[in-house]
Amino acid sequence: MSENNFLDAESQRLAEDARRDENWKRWGPYLAERQWATVREDYSPDGSTWDYFPHDHARSRAYRWGEDGLLGICDRQGRLCFALALWNERDRILKERLFGLTNTQGNHGEDVKECYFYLDSTPTYSYCKALYKYPQAEFPYARLVEENQRRTAEEGEYELLDTGIFDDNCYFDVFVEYAKASPNDILIRITIENRSSNPALLHVLPTVWYKNTWSWSRTGEGYWPKPQIKVDNPTQLIADHVSLGRFYLAAEPLPGQESVNFLFTDNETNFEQVFGVPNTNLYVKDGFHNYVIEQKTEAINPDNVGTKAAAHYRLEIPAQGSLTLKLRLFAEGEAPQQPFGQDFERIFSKRIQETEEFYADLPNNISPEERRILIQACAGLLWSKQFYHYSVADWLAGDGNYPTSDRHGLNHDWAQHLYNRDIISVPDKWEYPWYATWDLAFHMIPMAKIDPDYAKQQLILFLREWYMHPNGALPAYELGFSDTNPPVHAWACWRVYKLTAPKGKRDRLFLARVFQKLLLNFTWWVNRQDAEGKNIFAGGFLGLDNIGVFDRSQSLPSGQQLEQADATGWMAFYCGTMLSMALELASEDPAYEDIASKFFEHFMAISSAINTFGGTGLWDEQDGFYYDRLRCEKKSVPLRVRSLVGLLPLLAVEILEQPMIERLRGFSKRMRWFLENRPELSKQISCLCEDPQHKRRLLAIPTRERLERILDYLLDENEFLSPYGIRSLSKIHREQPYSFKVDEAEYRVEYQPAESNSGLFGGNSNWRGPIWFPLNYLLIEALERYYHFYGDTLQVECPRGSGCMMNLAQVAKELSRRLNSLFCPDESGVCPWHGDEVRFATDPHWQHLNLFHEYFDGDTGRGLGASHQTGWTALIARLNIGNRINIPISGSR
Repeated sequence: MSENNFLDAESQRLAEDARRDENWKRWGPYLAERQWATVREDYSPDGSTWDYFPHDHARSRAYRWGEDGLLGICDRQGRLCFALALWNERDRILKERLFGLTNTQGNHGEDVKECYFYLDSTPTYSYCKALYKYPQAEFPYARLVEENQRRTAEEGEYELLDTGIFDDNCYFDVFVEYAKASPNDILIRITIENRSSNPALLHVLPTVWYKNTWSWSRTGEGYWPKPQIKVDNPTQLIADHVSLGRFYLAAEPLPGQESVNFLFTDNETNFEQVFGVPNTNLYVKDGFHNYVIEQKTEAINPDNVGTKAAAHYRLEIPAQGSLTLKLRLFAEGEAPQQPFGQDFERIFSKRIQETEEFYADLPNNISPEERRILIQACAGLLWSKQFYHYSVADWLAGDGNYPTSDRHGLNHDWAQHLYNRDIISVPDKWEYPWYATWDLAFHMIPMAKIDPDYAKQQLILFLREWYMHPNGALPAYELGFSDTNPPVHAWACWRVYKLTAPKGKRDRLFLARVFQKLLLNFTWWVNRQDAEGKNIFAGGFLGLDNIGVFDRSQSLPSGQQLEQADATGWMAFYCGTMLSMALELASEDPAYEDIASKFFEHFMAISSAINTFGGTGLWDEQDGFYYDRLRCEKKSVPLRVRSLVGLLPLLAVEILEQPMIERLRGFSKRMRWFLENRPELSKQISCLCEDPQHKRRLLAIPTRERLERILDYLLDENEFLSPYGIRSLSKIHREQPYSFKVDEAEYRVEYQPAESNSGLFGGNSNWRGPIWFPLNYLLIEALERYYHFYGDTLQVECPRGSGCMMNLAQVAKELSRRLNSLFCPDESGVCPWHGDEVRFATDPHWQHLNLFHEYFDGDTGRGLGASHQTGWTALIARLNIGNRINIPISGSR
């Protein structure tokens, strides 16, 4: 993270890994938190993903495409895995993975029902730490399901904390820490703290196992013969794999003991338990559950060999006391002389200190609480990487006992090329344990300051030929690779290019590589979403799920056509970004001037269309806002819903510096010709020439007058402006819901500040009122660009009606402050994201723990949706730092 000439120890490791001198990232927290109920594991004939592989099967059934575990790690190809298993002598199942509700069980869709926190991490995972809170009473699996199914969509979700299971402090805090002595020597420290006033028993099973690659009737890359784990000595296991090589797991005995009780089974399906047919193997995946809880001694292999093994500790932890277990995973040839001697604690202390040094260049003027927020945001981002394996062709063909299936056509168009087998940044390793392309673009903005090389490589990866479709489309996510995510990949590439190095030292090779592939993606967008060639786009739901009047990913009633303000705004935004990239590349290579001219003219065409096509385009002069329009033959009807859909055209703003234009003679000549000969398109471009030191041109969709009218809505606390950021739907629709009738059917949109009451997209996402970090971030960045052009000549009232006038940089700063306030405690320690849960403010064992939710209540700021979506909510790190040290969040210009 340091930008000084002196590299701290972690930055040196990052440099060594980037040069491939040392494989520091070979091991990391790459296990999913949920592999069950994913599309990859669904081999049902009807595509019933949530029902085909439920949580109750997960302990007994071998996965085909990946693995999951509790706060675990694995190698970068997901071959050898390590994670925790726990039992409190009351639960009906061994706690080997996180529990949650399926899409059909929850009253607001799928949702994890556990309490766990990512606390710290370096980008090479030289040190990382997480916390799991495990109740001592029986885990309320049935009650969580039954109560959430009983509740209606109008009611809130019933969470684990709501059950009262933590109220008397009868629970364990289980801290897991990993520290690397070398890339293949990983120290593991498990600290269990009993928060109860009584002693409590706990079984801890640190478990190591191999991903099952031998049961699928396949050979080639990623499919290896059956490996083996066996006892090496009374305190150590030996694990042999034809590809990974030989590794050892050493486990420290309990005090007074000289050996460790190791258990062995195989990572293979218990067919008798799941399907009611005889097993082909005596020792199966749920062997430890059967041995520890069911007390079936025959469930484990007496020969002490298998593909899954665990050290079994039965601990009595004193009242309000703690115990620590130590383990060490290391490769052959790297065996320490004393795995758990003084060197063990020395390495941990050193790695913790180095982690603090790595984050030492955070601003000095932030409070300790703000520092914890930023570090936990970075930790969540780094813990949310996952080994993701999915070959669509192999999945469709079926494997062994898993038959081939049409899967209702799902992802067939991607079978010829899509082959994913990489470490990928995912939105949430439980709720969304698969990549989403537009989520990932936002992840890479904070990642650019933590791990610049990884940020660039991730963005390049999704443009490679085994990800990008031959037609230029980027894969959306496994539920439908052909769905249209907002086209933000180019913006992410451009921002990462600028954020990862100061001007004059930037990675132009990276920029050129991504630019060439983005040309293909842009062409796909134009050809698919603007089939009539009128520069008005209709891109489906575009990630905004239920924001619209209709389900915009489906055919409209009566064959009508929807012209989308957000889709058109996104395409202008895409054009402007590509123009800026082309001009940057043209500064050293004139060959890029022609393509820069192309994007300049295309931007002008889209800007003209959204403002003037058919008379007024998608602009509504009466309201002073951009709306979607429904067209049928010659009739055009505006859908007067004030939402982010109408704010997105603001994002399409770029500043062209006149000196730069004049240096590019080819581009300058073509631009002058265009402005002189296409006056009907050039009405939307402005030129500010009063100050000869600051000659600039503004490319933007709204004119100044239209921008000011939209800002009146944006900064009105009765409309979009919440105490905690910009709402996704105007608050005015609470009292004035929008209603639209087509063919006797009524479609209605009303303000919903919290959970959705709609079943669209599973009901687990809501764009009808809550605050979402990604689009808030883009709006803040756009306001900074407008300020770069207008300066103090444009002042607006913020909030509207307050009498306080601000320039647009000050408005951007105020919006950043409001977003930051979601995580800022008041005098009593309460943060808005806590909602009604006071223990995060009052209980010393919950204080300073942060959850980075998917979105936030538009009125109260309460955290909603996926509770660990630190991917794009980690943007708080950029907003907080940028807000404190008074620099544009969009990076150097």
